Amino acid sequence: MDRRRFLGMSAGVSAALLAADSLRAAVLDMSEAEQHQRTAAKIRQQAAASQLTVRPSEQVTNGDEQRYPDKRASFSKTLPHNDLGEVVPAAYSKLVDALMRGDPDSLRGLRSPKAEVRLANPMAAYAYDLAGVDAHSTAIGMPPPFEGHGTASEMGELYWLALTADVPYREYESDGLIAAAIADLNALSGPIGPTVSGHLLPGTLFRGTTKGDLIGPHLSQFLWREVPLGSTELDQRARYPVPGQSFLVDYQEWLACQEGVKPKRRLVLDTQPHYLRSNRDLAEYVRRIFNIQPYLNAALVALGFGDDALSPVNPYRGSLTESGGLTFGLENIVSLLGQAALIAEKAAWYQKWLVHRRLRPEASGARVHNQLTGRKSYDILPELLNSDAVHRLKAANGTALLPLAYPGGSPAHPSYPSAHATVAGACATVLKAFLNEDFLIPDPVQASATGLRLESWTGAGLTLGNEINKLASNVSLGRNAAGVHYRSDSLQGLRLGEEHAIRLLCDYSRTYPEHFEGFVLTRLTGKRIRITNGEVQESWQ
Repeated sequence: MDRRRFLGMSAGVSAALLAADSLRAAVLDMSEAEQHQRTAAKIRQQAAASQLTVRPSEQVTNGDEQRYPDKRASFSKTLPHNDLGEVVPAAYSKLVDALMRGDPDSLRGLRSPKAEVRLANPMAAYAYDLAGVDAHSTAIGMPPPFEGHGTASEMGELYWLALTADVPYREYESDGLIAAAIADLNALSGPIGPTVSGHLLPGTLFRGTTKGDLIGPHLSQFLWREVPLGSTELDQRARYPVPGQSFLVDYQEWLACQEGVKPKRRLVLDTQPHYLRSNRDLAEYVRRIFNIQPYLNAALVALGFGDDALSPVNPYRGSLTESGGLTFGLENIVSLLGQAALIAEKAAWYQKWLVHRRLRPEASGARVHNQLTGRKSYDILPELLNSDAVHRLKAANGTALLPLAYPGGSPAHPSYPSAHATVAGACATVLKAFLNEDFLIPDPVQASATGLRLESWTGAGLTLGNEINKLASNVSLGRNAAGVHYRSDSLQGLRLGEEHAIRLLCDYSRTYPEHFEGFVLTRLTGKRIRITNGEVQESWQ
């Protein structure tokens, strides 16, 4: 055999061996891919099966819808109303029937002839999801009955929120109007919000109920600090409404709004941008944001503090060789914030449209006004009718209607629970799962009374966990400051969102390849939990 032929044969053998190696590698790769695919399918099957281990909680209403033939306590915006602002009963019955049947065709024809505003997505109450627990599986407490002390207290707070909207948080300790609000609210049967020895104080007024809400400035650090955005930073100063504006205090303006007529007046904004400083500012802030914006900002700020701000169970914390990203990093957090928000809002929509259908505060204010003027009695408690807040507003505006921060009043969907609060509860839970709740925020700040500058906060230390909870409360209660929600809407919404985020984290706790002990976080109640392998350990320490 000559040398050329030998070399040709050798080359052929080498090529064949290389081809065999490539085929073997391809087979190995395919085998690995198939195994990964089977594991992925198993994880999904386990998550799906776990849906059935969560028994749907029994959901009960407060009975107001059945109790009142005039539907005085039920949401009816955009439907036809009489001169008292009461919904036409036949139209309301058609709405409920269409909702119960889940019939989008029937819903399309339900509106006042004057309506220019559309109902907000009722069919979302029937939507499904592919992660977390089903929207119809969770329950919340029922709202306070329309005629009860709870509703009277909640309305009292809303009237005072309107009266004190322009008082800077920094002046709560010294302002006379704040002192009057505290005295009036403390006189109600159930003082509303966190109290000290059963009494509201300047440091507890209009605040949330978590431990973090009562530590430090009224607002969370995440609403003031600059937010790192790639090569730039977001300055959180903005133009907010000029003081003294209120809407829907004219009866005909209010009545047109209930029929779904778009507002004729507009908000006037200050020409000077400033930091959030008052409840008027906060009400406008929560109107403008997209659902996860405050929590995305918080994640960007917190991650800028470095590894010490990461959860102690994060497998990449302190690593010299690897960092998180798609797992346990920013991409993972952002994805879960959006998913948790969507799932939580679907749960809120189920409660709003298919269970409670609670009227908005602007409608409750009209019931107060009509009873005070003798047009009709709604059995509203004298303690609210005779309150200092109602007296002051009637003297100022000529009506006892609740002043609204927005020209169009509330959105066109029922009040209970608050969607902003549900998203807040869900997103706060995700943040706490990935961050170190005990991390002390460096160089804390607070806005000046004018909002034109940030000043140092020199009081008690502010932790990430407390400031995340405070952020959730600020956003939730900011909707109360606008007059579009009651306090119970917000508190129950926070809890509902938290529960759905926990169940979402249960599903994702199965998906990580790293050595991972599970998500560890503190509930809004202060209870510490661990989420691992699809389960929640409620008494974990």
